[in-house]
Amino acid sequence: MKSQIIEPTVNKTDRQPDARTGPKTPAVPRATYRLQFHKGFTFQQATDLAAYLEALGVGGVYASPVLTARPGSVHGYDVISHDAINPEVGGEAQFEAFAGELVQRKLALVLDVVPNHMCIAGSGNAWWSDVLENGPSSPYAKYFDIQWDPPKKDLENKVLLPFLGMQYGKMLESQEIQLSFADGRFLCHYYESALPVAPRSGSIILDPVLADLKKERGEGDATVIELESVLTALNHLPARTETDAERVKTRYREKEVARRRLAALAESSVELREAITRAVTDINGRTGEPRSFDRLESILDDQTYRLCFWRVAADEINYRRFFDISDLAAIRVEEPEVFAAVHDLAFKLITRG
Repeated sequence: MKSQIIEPTVNKTDRQPDARTGPKTPAVPRATYRLQFHKGFTFQQATDLAAYLEALGVGGVYASPVLTARPGSVHGYDVISHDAINPEVGGEAQFEAFAGELVQRKLALVLDVVPNHMCIAGSGNAWWSDVLENGPSSPYAKYFDIQWDPPKKDLENKVLLPFLGMQYGKMLESQEIQLSFADGRFLCHYYESALPVAPRSGSIILDPVLADLKKERGEGDATVIELESVLTALNHLPARTETDAERVKTRYREKEVARRRLAALAESSVELREAITRAVTDINGRTGEPRSFDRLESILDDQTYRLCFWRVAADEINYRRFFDISDLAAIRVEEPEVFAAVHDLAFKLITRG
């Protein structure tokens, strides 16, 4: 049988959204013109093309993904946030101006929302960072398809991150994985990735700092008392394997309170800031002294994630990917809650016309 294409009977100008009155049933565009957005081609430049596209006779614009992608992305499919328009291509204000121009010219706008995966490279994905900090207790743990109880028991309640350029031990001793402290929290850095350190792991770093301060200033010193109280709070946090709603709520509340207290204490006490700086420098080790990296290794072992050489991904990875791309973690868009979160901004834009 010969295939047949039936052209819609609607005119390209029929039933277009109206920014003032809200959405109407949109017309099916007779043809679309695809625009590829990136920092070299923004909404402003696309707005300037609207008159040309109208004259060309297309019924609408098919936009490449416009949600926030990994910095420097040239295609937009490596989304790191589903709740904001990408600032690199103009942000919300320029997007609205562009969409408004299309409405005025009765051109449709088709959006690609990339609902099935997210980029987890770097540090911009807030959902993924929360999972790395809080493990199964993260409210976003169910957004990603992670096998928390894999065959390899040393990965139980952990996520394998196959991002290292060489074997783990060599990366440690080459000082390419480094610890830092800022705003009341510790981070582990590997190139552009800043990985959160679990709140309880702060004790591994701060217990020796507290012991030194006690010797120097005495147990009755105000800074010593406050630091000891913060560490007590961190050590009594509900575990990151906790999934009971109330316990998870308690964990989130108390860890943020402890972080703010530690940040304020470090800001007010020069002695504490200097002591933490010395501790971090010591933990980061010394080239040529393998044992100097033992404490950093101990801290990394205490995390929800396990860093490893990228070549082991095929055998050991325990999260579902987009094909075999480790930087792109599949999300469980089949779950209503995840579907709603992924499409929330798009639905809001439609509602606003």
